[in-house]
Amino acid sequence: NEAIRDWVTNVLDTHYVIGSAVGPHPYPLMVREFQSVIGREARAQMLDAAGQLPDVVVACVGGGSNAIGIFAAFYDDPVRLVGVEAAGRGLKTGAHAASLVGGRPGVLHGSLSYVLQDDDGQIVETHSISAGLDYPGVGPEHARLKEQGRAEYVAVTDEQALAAFHQCSRLEGIIPALESSHAISYASGLAGGLAAEQNVLVNLSGRGDKDLDIVRQSSGG
Repeated sequence: NEAIRDWVTNVLDTHYVIGSAVGPHPYPLMVREFQSVIGREARAQMLDAAGQLPDVVVACVGGGSNAIGIFAAFYDDPVRLVGVEAAGRGLKTGAHAASLVGGRPGVLHGSLSYVLQDDDGQIVETHSISAGLDYPGVGPEHARLKEQGRAEYVAVTDEQALAAFHQCSRLEGIIPALESSHAISYASGLAGGLAAEQNVLVNLSGRGDKDLDIVRQSSGG
């Protein structure tokens, strides 16, 4: 809030850099380059650990910074890229934050992308159990990837993300962020349909310590 307050007070000589791959050029490009460190590291680690590139890369998508960072390392490879948005209480309820799955082209924060809007073009309220995915738009590079068919985008509900949160914590001893839990949920279902020699790379974009209170409340405990 303080940063935005300073920005609107000093608009002639101040730029506000949103912490995601959204907004006008060059901000999405800058954020992608910064975030691409994880993509390069993951690519090298997959080659070292598995001796091959992953068949599928899965990452959660709100504004899309973590996903664009890891996707960028595999653009030129025959690797399937899947972004997982927040379906909230369900796409049909309207209480979600799935801009690419349930939105349409529009302008938000200075860029043309997919946004959640009403018939008059006004941005609508969104919902997700994950604060990091609770955003009515998405970075323009994701919109381009969707329209080119280079990446595909799906959506996972709050309930599914919570189940994945508990599953990962219990089986792996890793407490994932609720954002990342959306990606884990989709990847878990996807893996069952793949051959034994195929690999899925999931980007765990954050840790879930910060989410324990909301998980406890949402899980009835």
